[in-house]
Amino acid sequence: MTQDYTDNALSSDLVRVALEWENKFGVAPQGVTGGVAEFDAAMLTGHSPESYSLEMQGATAVRKGFDFRYSGQRYQVEGNRPSGKPGSFVSRTGKPGHQDWDFFTWVLYDESYTIQEAWRWDVDAFGAALAPLMRLGPRDLRRGVRLA
Repeated sequence: MTQDYTDNALSSDLVRVALEWENKFGVAPQGVTGGVAEFDAAMLTGHSPESYSLEMQGATAVRKGFDFRYSGQRYQVEGNRPSGKPGSFVSRTGKPGHQDWDFFTWVLYDESYTIQEAWRWDVDAFGAALAPLMRLGPRDLRRGVRLA
């Protein structure tokens, strides 16, 4: 699956700069994957870049419980991006430490920040199937609803 960033120049610029940084300094800047994943999850959910921008005005990076809202529902997002270097495959994924959200979305990228897959869980299904697990991996999250 390919992700076309041409519809949002700012996303394209962020990805380009992160890849340039990684090329020069060896590791992409921390936090870029999370920011890109939140944006992409919002787009997959139904936001437009404009509606997402309006939604995020006044939000902070440390907002408790969720990353964004759409149609009154709260969304928590995790993203993973292997660098493409030896040993950088994704075997462990993020897991929300709380359930103060309505939907959880996991996005997996390739080394160029192209979406490879995205999965969504509602809070009840996540709580029943995944919350009891100590560690989550791609195989666990792939049991949700595929978005991409």
